[in-house]
Amino acid sequence: MTYQGVKNFSHAQADKIGVLITNLGTPDEPTTPALRRYLKEFLSDPRVVEVPRPIWWFILNGVILNIRPKRSAAAYREVWTDEGSPLLTHTQAQTQALRAAIQKEYGDRVVVEFAMRYGNPSIASVLEKLQAAGVRQLIVLPLYPQYSGATSASTFDAISADFRKRRWLPDLHFISHYPDFGPYIHAVAEKIRAFQSEKGIPDKLIFSYHGIPKRYLLQGDPYHCECYKTSRLIAEYLGLTKDQYLTTFQSRFGREEWLKPYTDETLKALPSQGVKSIQVVCPGFSADCLETIEEIGQENREYFMESGGEKYDYIPALNADSDHISMMHALIEPQLSHWLSQPERNASATQAYANALGADQ
Repeated sequence: MTYQGVKNFSHAQADKIGVLITNLGTPDEPTTPALRRYLKEFLSDPRVVEVPRPIWWFILNGVILNIRPKRSAAAYREVWTDEGSPLLTHTQAQTQALRAAIQKEYGDRVVVEFAMRYGNPSIASVLEKLQAAGVRQLIVLPLYPQYSGATSASTFDAISADFRKRRWLPDLHFISHYPDFGPYIHAVAEKIRAFQSEKGIPDKLIFSYHGIPKRYLLQGDPYHCECYKTSRLIAEYLGLTKDQYLTTFQSRFGREEWLKPYTDETLKALPSQGVKSIQVVCPGFSADCLETIEEIGQENREYFMESGGEKYDYIPALNADSDHISMMHALIEPQLSHWLSQPERNASATQAYANALGADQ
């Protein structure tokens, strides 16, 4: 194997610390071809779909990629903006705000960027950008509060696959989850509180998380437990009793059983149980996207209202709210402070040694 270096590398380049925030990803545009490319990359990940590869290859390429891209493209067109997909624009805003906060405190020794696990900007392209900028110590923050092999671990897979090709690896600090991190619980709870101060208190508050197959839980994935822990901590922060909130799981795919209770089925059943007004919040989504805007904000609203509900509200994700940016800053601060407290490498001396050995730069 040939290990890649940095074009026009210089030993005299000053070392920097990188902060990379990541999210799931988005198609480049709301068209069938773009969705086919995106879904193929996403659904080909063995962390996402744990089915034997030969069997899944035929299902994915013979069935799913011939049907789902057109449907998904239509859904994306419903939420697309002039700036692009909501997930992309919110992640860009988060990055800009976090960069401004960190560089205000530490200057340009810290480089802040974002990447998407699937689609663009890709993890590999942004890691190349960071290395070219002189990043020798890297904090990676996947914006998945609750750990799952399908999200956090998949992100680590992409990073490690890229690192296996690189000559010079940075020190790495990988934040795999933060379901009970105090500033995160505070940010979500205060978002709910502010929303309810305007819209009132519903009969029931629904915490809806993205689902995963039940099989993953039985094989040891902690996601289910971490979702329930987050819900409990937010409810305790808000002073809710157990009958004032529910935890549910959305976005199931395929025929096998996923984590229950299902969000859609729950919302269809609640009106017959006397629950006429609800508010839905999605603590596992750090930014609004197709699954929150279209699936929760529109599709599930129709289920509830058509079943006899009277009032339905979706509470937006944290997006680039100041509390969310402060939470991210607090999450990376211990490692960032540790690295910043260490003496900087003498780049000039390193270059001198390299020149003595015949380096061009």
